[in-house]
Amino acid sequence: MLQNIIDELTLYEKMVLKALESLGYESSPEMIVKTQRIDIKAVMSAAGSLASKGLIEVKKDVDEVISLSDTGKEYAEEGLPERRILMSLKDKEVIPMNDLDTETGLVPSEVKVAIGWLLKKKWAVIDKGNVKITEEGKKAVSTEHSDELLLDKLLEANKLLLFKPSKLILEGFNLLKKRKGLIDIKKESKYNLKMTEKGKQLLEIGIKIKDEATQLTHEQLKTGSWRDLEYRSYDINAEHPETFPGKIHPLQRTIEDIRQIFIKMGFTESRGSILESAFWNFDCLFQPQDHAAREMQDTFYIGEPEYVNLPDKELVEKVAEAHETGGYTGSEGWGYSWDVEVAKRSVLRTHTTCVSARFLAEHKPPLKMFSVGRVFRRETVTYKHLPEFHQVEGIVAAEDITFRNLLGILKEFYHKLGFEVRFRPAYFPYTYLSLECEIYLPEKETWIELGGAGMFRPEVLDPLGVETPVAAFGLGIERLAMLRLDIKDIRMLYKSDIGWLRHLPVKLD
Repeated sequence: MLQNIIDELTLYEKMVLKALESLGYESSPEMIVKTQRIDIKAVMSAAGSLASKGLIEVKKDVDEVISLSDTGKEYAEEGLPERRILMSLKDKEVIPMNDLDTETGLVPSEVKVAIGWLLKKKWAVIDKGNVKITEEGKKAVSTEHSDELLLDKLLEANKLLLFKPSKLILEGFNLLKKRKGLIDIKKESKYNLKMTEKGKQLLEIGIKIKDEATQLTHEQLKTGSWRDLEYRSYDINAEHPETFPGKIHPLQRTIEDIRQIFIKMGFTESRGSILESAFWNFDCLFQPQDHAAREMQDTFYIGEPEYVNLPDKELVEKVAEAHETGGYTGSEGWGYSWDVEVAKRSVLRTHTTCVSARFLAEHKPPLKMFSVGRVFRRETVTYKHLPEFHQVEGIVAAEDITFRNLLGILKEFYHKLGFEVRFRPAYFPYTYLSLECEIYLPEKETWIELGGAGMFRPEVLDPLGVETPVAAFGLGIERLAMLRLDIKDIRMLYKSDIGWLRHLPVKLD
């Protein structure tokens, strides 16, 4: 086992171990650099690898080191600004504040700072616009303050290690720290390498330092000289760095999977605007203008633009007639006076069914269309609801399309996603017959609802000039993504939790 470890050691790892052996099994990296004549980066890299194998211990100490800046050196040589004023006050005792710059040679900005420090150190007081030396200031003329003493030491030593400093040094350091740009504070790391018992056992077996091939050149392969080379062993079971390949966001991946399913089933994709008129979002779909879903608490109405243009007058009149009397559909309609101003209101679309309505108005059957997009509703954010989410919408229109065809399309779609589906009756203002799709969760032994579908009512189709049956469906995507990803909180799809995203598989089942 130990021989295998020796065989797998790199050249630099062997050199570090041999150096530690010659240095009494403990040394700094800098000393190893001198004895082995290799650079510090190679030593530290080898040390990290040896430590991971339990052959050496690496101890790290971080020291705080202080040194003088250029301004600090200038003040150390010429004196702090307050010291220079103090020396001028030594003879005159009182100097007008306006004369300080000429008396001391300080620039106005230095004078301002110096006065503040004179007062802090109690070397002077301000009296009627004059700077007057104090008794404490007279004593300070012949003695240096703690910050001045530290400046002298730093000038002499170039830098000082701030480790268990004396009370005087600490006091000076705290004062100089409050002044901008006088001292530089850096952290220096020191390492100590110490051989472990396991490392010593390897040395007892014997470590030979020799050149070993780690990669082959074209010339070596061509000439056959590779046969005479020494090769370093490799541990194929060694741990490798964890890598995180780039991948599509799981929600976007689910959307793409859904898109591909419908494209392969022969559907054409259509897109629409998220800003829509109430006409296309509600009225054209035979949703009454007093329907609860149109209320402010359910729908995002837009303030600018508050109103948008409606399509051609003939279509608008037919929709109005369908609402008021049922038109030529045999229906009685909703029996109220339809308001064109309500239909002009601009909204953030509450479903993608408005894309289906527009598509029917612009294309003649037979057709198969689907649309994937964001929709918006005034929902309270919870673990299972968001005010913004995605829907996939689709329609199939042809002379021979029936309700059974719709069920078959939905069964095929969910089968391709890996789910068992069942249907139950439901109600929607714009479809009849109507249904809701439920998929089965074996691990929970329960069914969960994922969307609605049905046959468009004559009141929807007649104003659009469509004379064939139209099967329509609208399915939520976020809930489907949650099931595929086995997450309980819909907000996870939008949190961008890097830890969760990194550990998701590249491809969803």
